[in-house]
Amino acid sequence: MKFSPAHGLLALLLAVSPTLPLSAAAPEVARPDRLLIDSRLAFKTGKTNEALALATRAIEAGADDPKYYYFRGSLHEAIHQPTKAVADYDAALKLNPKAVEIIERRGELHFKLGHFPESIADFDRVIVLAPPQGPHHWQRGIALYYAGRFEDGRKQFESHQTVNPSDVENAVWHYLCVARLQGVEKARAALINIKGDGRVPMMEIYALFQGKLKPDDVLKAAMAGDPPALRLRNQLCYAHLYLGLYYEAAGNEKLAREHIFKAAGEFSQDHYMGEVAQVHAAVFRKTK
Repeated sequence: MKFSPAHGLLALLLAVSPTLPLSAAAPEVARPDRLLIDSRLAFKTGKTNEALALATRAIEAGADDPKYYYFRGSLHEAIHQPTKAVADYDAALKLNPKAVEIIERRGELHFKLGHFPESIADFDRVIVLAPPQGPHHWQRGIALYYAGRFEDGRKQFESHQTVNPSDVENAVWHYLCVARLQGVEKARAALINIKGDGRVPMMEIYALFQGKLKPDDVLKAAMAGDPPALRLRNQLCYAHLYLGLYYEAAGNEKLAREHIFKAAGEFSQDHYMGEVAQVHAAVFRKTK
């Protein structure tokens, strides 16, 4: 899946605004902005606790501006404290309820926390405020799937196909929604046509859902060519995630769990689809 602009988290944290001078003596820089600059620099040099303390002081010095809560929320998000990040985004949105990027971020965090209705509500709000984002919002489609709203998910992935026609993942999530509604045979018959996804092992995953390849073919493709370790880990994360989803749609929960737990564990990745594997693993743990 292609990621939205809201995923520039580290860029937000590491960038120092060129419009704000770094000299502590510069009188034209408001105190909370000075603290924000210092917090960014502390984070950049690995001083996480200091960065958080400075961000908190920036909030106290300029509490009527949502950007300070947004920045501290981004810090909490970057260090994997999603509940604290959501609380900061809540505070920012009380001050500016129409801040689309913050609503988007909060929706993604709600999803990662397993709060699917809240996640969908935020994504719906993003689309109300920024209607052109509607077809692009595959994250909403995935949240709808986990919320059990399969017909709405199907429609979202069909809409996404109009702006991203070469994405195997979109076709697979559409398949998964249709399979829940009508069974795997009808899902395969309705599989969206994809020809050009160059990511490994996406076309093998597509052929698996078409019924043209076997699960072992996907794993072989992910490992082919002796890729570097980091790339191999990422390719196997995707392979095991989609093998798990394939087996779940086919009604084989044992193999679904095996592959999902590999995607979320041994081959875990710190990106959105890696987080989807984590979410799915959490759902499985709740349904032992």
